[in-house]
Amino acid sequence: MNHNTYSEVWDLDSIFPGGSESEQLQSHLSQLEAQILSFSEMVQSYSTPSSKDDAARTAEIVDEATAIIADMRQASAFVGCLEAQDLSDRQANVLRNKISTLYVKFSTSFNAFQQMLSKTSDDVWKELLKNEHLSELSFVLNEWREQAKDKLSIEEESLIEALSIDGYDGWGEMYHTIVGSMRINVEVDGEEKDLSIGQANNLLSHEDPEVRKEVFHKLEEAWKEKEDLFAKTLNHLAGFRLNVYEKRGWDQILKEPLQYNRMKQETLDAMWGAISKHKEPFVKYLQRKAKLLGEKNMSWHDLNAPVGQLSKKISFTEGAHFILEHFKKFGSDLAAFSQRAFEESWIEAEDRPGKRPGGFCTSFPVSEESRIFMTYSGTMSNVATLAHELGHAFHFHALKSMHLLNRSYAMNVAETASTFAEMIVADAAVKEADSDEEKIALLEDKLQRSVAFFMNIHARFLFETRFYEERKKGIVPAKRLNELMEEAQKEAYAGALGELHPRFWASKLHFYITGVPFYNFPYTFGYLFSLSIYANALESGKGYEEKYKALLRDTAVMKVEDLAMKHLGEDITKESFWEKGINLCIKDVEEFLALTDE
Repeated sequence: MNHNTYSEVWDLDSIFPGGSESEQLQSHLSQLEAQILSFSEMVQSYSTPSSKDDAARTAEIVDEATAIIADMRQASAFVGCLEAQDLSDRQANVLRNKISTLYVKFSTSFNAFQQMLSKTSDDVWKELLKNEHLSELSFVLNEWREQAKDKLSIEEESLIEALSIDGYDGWGEMYHTIVGSMRINVEVDGEEKDLSIGQANNLLSHEDPEVRKEVFHKLEEAWKEKEDLFAKTLNHLAGFRLNVYEKRGWDQILKEPLQYNRMKQETLDAMWGAISKHKEPFVKYLQRKAKLLGEKNMSWHDLNAPVGQLSKKISFTEGAHFILEHFKKFGSDLAAFSQRAFEESWIEAEDRPGKRPGGFCTSFPVSEESRIFMTYSGTMSNVATLAHELGHAFHFHALKSMHLLNRSYAMNVAETASTFAEMIVADAAVKEADSDEEKIALLEDKLQRSVAFFMNIHARFLFETRFYEERKKGIVPAKRLNELMEEAQKEAYAGALGELHPRFWASKLHFYITGVPFYNFPYTFGYLFSLSIYANALESGKGYEEKYKALLRDTAVMKVEDLAMKHLGEDITKESFWEKGINLCIKDVEEFLALTDE
C-alpha cells in the first residue's frame, strides 16, 4: 500500500522563486517586453503575402508570436496563482496590471499580423499552407484569418485592446477586490468563526442543517449589502462587451462564445433541448432529497446537503491515494502523471482564510507543468473536484507533443477531460461503498453534479442571455437582476425549489470573467460529451487510454462537431446524442430513488 503523505500547499518557487517579489519573474517580464517590441518591428516590416515566397517570413513571425504567447502564459498563470492563494497580495495585482499592459502591446501587433493574413488572396493562402512549417498549423491559421475578417480595422481593434485594461478587465478585477474584502461570521460546532467567502461556501455542504441555513442567509445578507456595487460592476463589464459587439456589427450575443467554443448554434440548441425535455427525473430526485432532509420543499441552501452517511472525513492524502488507485485502472499514463502532481506539490488545497473561492487548473507552457487550486475540507465531493482538476492538467499533458499553437482548446472540450476524470473517481466510490447508507451518500454526490449541469448551469445561461438583451437597452438595476435570476432558477429547476438564491448573479465569479464570454454552457457540454467518451472507455477497457489521448490531441485542431464524428461517430447537432448521456444520469436517479424508498 502507498503510504506517501502529500502536501496540501503548492510549490510555486520551482517556477519563479520569491512569490510576487520574485526577481526571476521581473527578469522574465523585462525579457517579454523586449520580445514584444521586436515582434512589433517584425510585423511593421511585414506586408500582406503576395506569393508562396512569403511563406518563410510568415513562418518566422508565427514562431516569434508562439514564443511570446508561451512566455505570456507562463507569467500570467503564475500571477493567477499568487492572486488566488492570497487575496491580500497587492503586489500580485500590480503584476497583473503589468501583464495586461504587455498583452495589449502584443495584441496590437498580433492583430495587425492577423489582418494582413486575412487580406491574403485565397490562391496565395493555399500556397502558403503548403509550407512544411505552416501546414501543421493550418487549422489555427485558418481560424486566425477568419476571425480577423470578422473584426474592425487594425487601429480600431488596437484601441479596444488598450481601453480594455482600465475598462473591461478593470471591472473584472473590481469583482475580485470586492469579494476579497468580504468576511462571514458564523457559529460552527459551538465555535464562532470568521470566514472568507470560499470557506463559507464550503459550509453549504455541512451535515448540520442549521449551519447550512445560517451560512446561506449570512452570505445572502453579504451579497445584498454590496449588491449595488456588484450590479454596477456587472453592468459596466457587459456594457463594454456589448459596445465592442455593436462596433463590429455583431448582433448575436452568442456569436463570440460559440466561435470561441468552436461549435454551432444547432449543437447548443440540441443540448439544451434534450435537457429541457428530461428534467422530471431530477425534479423527483430533489423532491425525495427534501423529504429525506425533513423538508417540504427543496431550498437552495440544501442543494449540497449530504444525504446518507459516509464513514468518515477523507484526508487529503487518503483522497489522493483513492484517485491514484482508480486512475491506474483506466490507464498508466493518467495515474503516473497524477502521482507526479502530488509528489511535486502542484496542488494548493489547504483550508485557510484569505484564499479565492472555487477551484481551477492552470498550466505553464514553458516549464511544462500545471498547478491546481481548490479548498479541500475532507468530503468525497472534494475528492471528485480534485480528480476533476487533475483531468484538466492531464489534458495539457496529453498535448505536450503538439505545437504550442495546436494546444489551445476551447472551454467546452476542456471540461470534457476534467469531467471524465471526475467520473472515474465518482463511479468507483459508488461501487466500493460499504453499505447502502454510504452508497446513497455517494450516489447523491453524483446527482448533485447532474443537477448542477442540467439545472444550475441552465439557470446561469438563461439569466445571462436575458440580462444581456436587457442591458442593450440600458443599465439593469440590482432589483431587476434579482428578478431575472429568480425567473431563471424557477425555469431551470422546473419549479422544484422552494427558497431560491436571487443574488446568485452577485455570488458567482463566472459572470465576471472577461477572458471567456458566457462561462456556463461549456460545463454542461463537457459533462455530457464526456459521458459518451466514458461509456466507450468502459466498453473498451484499459486499452482505451491511447484512443482517449488521441481525442484530446484533436480538441485544439477541430470543430467540436467534427471531433465527435471522428472519435465517437456521432452527430451532436441532434438531440438524440445528448439524450444518451442524460439517460445514464437518469439511471443514477432511479438507483437513488430505489435505495431511499420507504
